[in-house]
Amino acid sequence: MSIPQRLQGSGKCTTATADSAACRRCPPAPRRATLVQPRCQQRPGAHQPVDAADGADRWQQPQRRLAAALAGVAATAALLVGTPLDVAKARPVLTQDEKNTIALFQRSRPSVVYITSLTTRRDAFTLNMLEIPQGEGSGFVWDKQGHIVTNYHVIRGASDVLVTLSGGEGQPAKVVGFDEDKDVAVLQIQAKEMEASREGGGGRGPLTPLRLGDSADLEVGQKVFAIGNPFGLDHTLTAGSGTGREINSGNTGRPIQDVIQTDAAINPGHGGPLLDSSGSMIGINTAIYSQSGARNSAGVGFAIPVDVVKSSIIKYGKVVRPIMGISFAPDQSVEQLGVNGVLVLNARDGGPAAKAGVRGSTRDEYGRLVLGDIILAIDGKRINTASDLYRILDKCSVGDKLDVEVLRADATEHLTITLEASA
Repeated sequence: MSIPQRLQGSGKCTTATADSAACRRCPPAPRRATLVQPRCQQRPGAHQPVDAADGADRWQQPQRRLAAALAGVAATAALLVGTPLDVAKARPVLTQDEKNTIALFQRSRPSVVYITSLTTRRDAFTLNMLEIPQGEGSGFVWDKQGHIVTNYHVIRGASDVLVTLSGGEGQPAKVVGFDEDKDVAVLQIQAKEMEASREGGGGRGPLTPLRLGDSADLEVGQKVFAIGNPFGLDHTLTAGSGTGREINSGNTGRPIQDVIQTDAAINPGHGGPLLDSSGSMIGINTAIYSQSGARNSAGVGFAIPVDVVKSSIIKYGKVVRPIMGISFAPDQSVEQLGVNGVLVLNARDGGPAAKAGVRGSTRDEYGRLVLGDIILAIDGKRINTASDLYRILDKCSVGDKLDVEVLRADATEHLTITLEASA
């Protein structure tokens, strides 16, 4: 019988006489497993595999290009300035104009106060009377006796007023007087109890009034500064330029003469003083005008001239204003008559104008209107509108005698009117 022989590495057997039976008697030889690496089918445009050396070189190429670009920028900058690039320097030295503005603010800050007006309301649940803030604004120290000047609209309708000086606490103030036409009010605090903080020293000193300036010669382009507490923010300074204008009072509608118009930002609550470049007070910030009518800093600000704060407010608690004792027609009515001047509607009995012989408008026996005197001039100065009349009266004092030229019927007459104090 043939002996089967296994071929190494083969699953077959061979015998001298290879027949199928002999092959079936041979045990099956183990097969050797062969792992086959699957091949990735390359897509068009796909990256071809690279060897390690080639890959490292390709990773280094962007870094080399970045380093070359940075070197080029540095070289260009060095050529432009002639020296290697310097490290960022510290903040530059302040300009002289900036130093002057900072010094002005530091000098004026102790004189500016924060004003809170309070009103009394009844609690809906407890029925208790409560004091709640109704408005905020600014003011400034007028003198060492504790008088504080602010806008009338800030304290209008208030049951109580609190005044807070720089670095201090709120203290009650009493209303001495006000001029509703000019939107000016005078308050008073206890000067001995209420002291302004001294800037930098940490101590306390007497009240510091602002130095009064002159707004009569204010020029367009002259720098002015508004200082106050807009929206309740503590001590804000804005700058602009200013010139003289005329506006109507927001409280009574009466014209306010020689108002300072400024483009310095004046926001609600940004009352207080308007200063010139020397730190002298030339006006009291009072109003904002914008085309939208909104009370914000998008328009033009106004300030009442400093000479409006008369000593009579402090002495009498009100403005003692000289009057003629007349009422007159609106300017539009006079324009329809084709004349320039102020048409007198009524001369108050016993008043200065009536004593001088000024006649008001009346009606005849048939009910037809008989025009009164038309004021054409005062002391030789033409009067075309009511604003012209107010402008002259604002510069007069009680007891002044005025030469008044009037048109009566078709003739002109000259009358002498002695001004009296307003009631």
